[in-house]
Amino acid sequence: MRISEHSRAVVLLSGGVDSTTTLAIARDAGYRLYALTIQYGQRHAAEIAAAERVARAFRVDRHLTVPVDLRAFGGSALTDDIPVPHGKPSDPIPPGIPTTYVPARNTIFLSLALAWAEVLESEDVFIGVNALDYSGYPDCRPEFIEAFERMARLATRAGVEGKQNLTIHTPLIALSKREIIQRGLDLGVDYGMTLSCYEPSRTGAPCGTCDACRLRAKGFAEAGIRDPAVRAA
Repeated sequence: MRISEHSRAVVLLSGGVDSTTTLAIARDAGYRLYALTIQYGQRHAAEIAAAERVARAFRVDRHLTVPVDLRAFGGSALTDDIPVPHGKPSDPIPPGIPTTYVPARNTIFLSLALAWAEVLESEDVFIGVNALDYSGYPDCRPEFIEAFERMARLATRAGVEGKQNLTIHTPLIALSKREIIQRGLDLGVDYGMTLSCYEPSRTGAPCGTCDACRLRAKGFAEAGIRDPAVRAA
């Protein structure tokens, strides 16, 4: 069922496979798109550039990039002097919470999305969390999303005045990477403009050996499709 053409959705956009697919799903549902990218002190600017490419390609109504420097806290291989884990492409991803976990990242991101949604008079926030491939990340799990959604309805003026009944949409949460990629391809997503790497080169080429690259490669391989971003790099 499609929603009103006037309905606005705030979509968290990193420029990777998951967030780009989520943006495509929101567009397919008929939402007006308001993309939100957080410049949180991650190791490279290539991720922000990828988000900008995606936002332009989707012709979103508005794309905001908000700086929130989480390097002040550190505690993650993405924001601190901690090595990014690498492995052979065929190696399995180790269980447990990896060092690439950024403390409270999705809590912070969703709080910013909630603030913008209230200003936009939007009741819909989309986030591309996935509990299947990233089960080690506590802020990608259904119970976290459900708890945040309950909290969000109590945290804003629009919520307590009955003007906003926020829904956090997680259309990828139970999908494999292969299923996510296939869903995006069905919606016409060009994954050549996306970036998933935790430690790309200065030119933006993916390393191919970090956890994100390996999960991405596995998804494309299982889908029987060559990754256009690797070909273009």
